[in-house]
Amino acid sequence: MIMFRDFANVWTPVAFSSQLRATRPLRVQVAGTPLVLFRDARGTPAALLDRCPHRGVALSLGSLVDGCLQCPFHGWRFDRSGQCVHVPWNPDAPRARLNALAVPAHELAGMLWIYTAIGTAAAGPPSVHDTLLGRGTRLTGFEMTWNTHWTRAMENMLDWPHLPFVHRRSIGKELVPLLSERLDTLIETQDWGWRIRTALRGHARPGMLDFRRPNQMNLHIPVPGRTLTLAVACVPVDERRTRLLLSAARDFARSPLLDPFFNRANRRIAAEDRAIVESSDPPEIPPAREERSVRTDQATLRFRAYYYEELKDTAARPPPR
Repeated sequence: MIMFRDFANVWTPVAFSSQLRATRPLRVQVAGTPLVLFRDARGTPAALLDRCPHRGVALSLGSLVDGCLQCPFHGWRFDRSGQCVHVPWNPDAPRARLNALAVPAHELAGMLWIYTAIGTAAAGPPSVHDTLLGRGTRLTGFEMTWNTHWTRAMENMLDWPHLPFVHRRSIGKELVPLLSERLDTLIETQDWGWRIRTALRGHARPGMLDFRRPNQMNLHIPVPGRTLTLAVACVPVDERRTRLLLSAARDFARSPLLDPFFNRANRRIAAEDRAIVESSDPPEIPPAREERSVRTDQATLRFRAYYYEELKDTAARPPPR
């Protein structure tokens, strides 16, 4: 069995915390691998391969009993580590050999995360910007699905030059009169990825954009005296589908009644991108030499190099039983 093809050994958010209730499991798919999320008796999230080791049925169709996930077919129960804790009719069953496959799970910044490996502990927790941790900020978000490979969606999030064309009636409007000027992209390497700034006519523009490995974009929008950060995680579902988790963190207008306004603005911007990005052929970004690029493609070319050097051809394989 091959899991998390081209996306192994990384932390990724997979859902918003609010989507995982204490009373029922949640099914997600990451890089072609079906997973089931659930909360144990303490409310801590857990993630298992969505496949019972007994007869291969989807554990996500089951129920929660005393903080364990119960298979819908024969009632086997599994704890957060995947250990089988109960086999009906078989008090003498060798439960230590009947475990389900577990992957590391974590809850942070209003999202549920998994580490795309089996039998391997993550080197550390996921990396997020401080503004997304909810300290003095209001965090809101939603998800949507695009019909393209996650790498195309991710490159779109890191691409400045498309703004006055795709978003000429929204966030790119002010750039339309400046298309004859020279745009420079300034990239600063960070422990978590890199920070991208732009300059026109040699003068730095306000605002900045972060790429956090492997699949997060944080856009820091300049609002005098305020904090406003838009965050997008491009989560691979399979070779032609990507789940986008879009969040906004703000330290002003913090009433929950205003959440729909910020979500609506984000939906509009994402909708402007969607049709364009979904038309990309091939759906997965090819090696840089197979498409034509120019100087202002520096940020997306850097992501492309990262993908082919660090993620492409990776996979997780369960340990032998």
